[in-house]
Amino acid sequence: MMFKGIYKVYFLGIGGIGMSALARWFRHEGFPVAGYDKTPSPLTEELEKEGMVISFLDSTVEIPFDFTTNPEEVLVVWTPAIPKDSVLLNFFQAHYTLKKRSEVLGMITKEFHTIAVAGTHGKTSTSSLVAHLLKSAGKPVAAFLGGITQNYNSNLILPGKSKEPTLVVVEADEFDRSFLRLFPNEAVVTSADPDHLDIYGDEETILAGFRDFIKLLDKKGKLYIQTHAWYRLGENLGIAAGIREYGLRSSGIHAENIIAKPGVFLFDYIGPKMQIKGLELRIPGFHNVENALAAIAIAVDHGATEDQIRAGVKSFRGVKRRFEIHSAVPGHIYIDDYAHHPEEIKACLSSVRAMYPAQRLTVIFQPHLFTRTRDFAPGFSESLSLADEVVLLDIYPARELPISGVTSEMLVDGIKAKKKTLISKAQVMDYLKESRPEVLVTMGAGDIDRLVPGIAEWMNLRTKPEEA
Repeated sequence: MMFKGIYKVYFLGIGGIGMSALARWFRHEGFPVAGYDKTPSPLTEELEKEGMVISFLDSTVEIPFDFTTNPEEVLVVWTPAIPKDSVLLNFFQAHYTLKKRSEVLGMITKEFHTIAVAGTHGKTSTSSLVAHLLKSAGKPVAAFLGGITQNYNSNLILPGKSKEPTLVVVEADEFDRSFLRLFPNEAVVTSADPDHLDIYGDEETILAGFRDFIKLLDKKGKLYIQTHAWYRLGENLGIAAGIREYGLRSSGIHAENIIAKPGVFLFDYIGPKMQIKGLELRIPGFHNVENALAAIAIAVDHGATEDQIRAGVKSFRGVKRRFEIHSAVPGHIYIDDYAHHPEEIKACLSSVRAMYPAQRLTVIFQPHLFTRTRDFAPGFSESLSLADEVVLLDIYPARELPISGVTSEMLVDGIKAKKKTLISKAQVMDYLKESRPEVLVTMGAGDIDRLVPGIAEWMNLRTKPEEA
């Protein structure tokens, strides 16, 4: 009933990670789906294989005919990433019903019991693990995720047939205040560090946004909040919902006996309802252990058994571009990560150091956004200093225009690594062949991911005797 009178759905920016999950959901629900994006990608290729019609030309001529005959029957979903001068956007605004992605996701969450995962970092890994643990325990779960899960090879998880009501897991995105359109019954706040200051203006305003999100919980709801995030937001959140604090060193839900090994972290889960010893998490990182604490607590509260949780944690394969290990051979380690904030970089590199303490660590980082680089330059330099060798690429602008004086070079002086350099993307492979890293980490939320397949192939070739 929430989409009564709608018979077709068109997506402006269908190749986006959040948009494509919604597109897949509508397609699964039986709606004809079409859309536009600026350029083809592996994700748009997958959507086309699933039966969606996609155009890469910003022209009304490319709209499928059956989407033009009865505009009142078509829902157009759009993302603010679409330029205001877009021909398609202006055409649809004049003739069709338009809703932002966050509005449509909000409409879906209003109809189901929703677990919303918020935080300036950790959302994708945590929400994916929440969904996986619940699904592993036999719960009917629909999940809208901000990354491609390795277990399901999708950013959408669908429930099987069940007599139980469907649980919906969503990422609650703070960008553009999108998370304020959701209707959560349960919420997770993984972190509340300053970010998106181009949207919020200052740190206190983004904290106020998180407080407003938390207040969306109903009286019977539950809030799972990371210790430092709770400290930052203030202990008196003014909500009636039950609060469960978690963190590596929390007095509430926490982890003990953490052991970092290459490819796996071992830990004990300590919670008020259950304690589970010797869990194996095969997505390494101290930050991922912390994310797992929230996911396990939710699974426990939904009736998952110890055996189900143990099996679910062990079988979780992570999310593409979240501490994704492409080569695990000693001396030829290669990890790729989406980290694009100083705290994320610190968490990732600290974990890599714990896993490979005696090997030379090289990081290739592509800063994301001019405003973020400008606002957090000292933090970036400090976090990158955890590496022995730092390679900086040009800033990926995304939606922004250049800002005078803001370049990757402004980070160099503050980096304390033994070796640091600035190169272009085109120079990366030649640089690697000369430096021959022992442990390599690539980082960034821009198009650095285009380099990953080539780097992974080269790193794995080096493990062969004839390439040594």
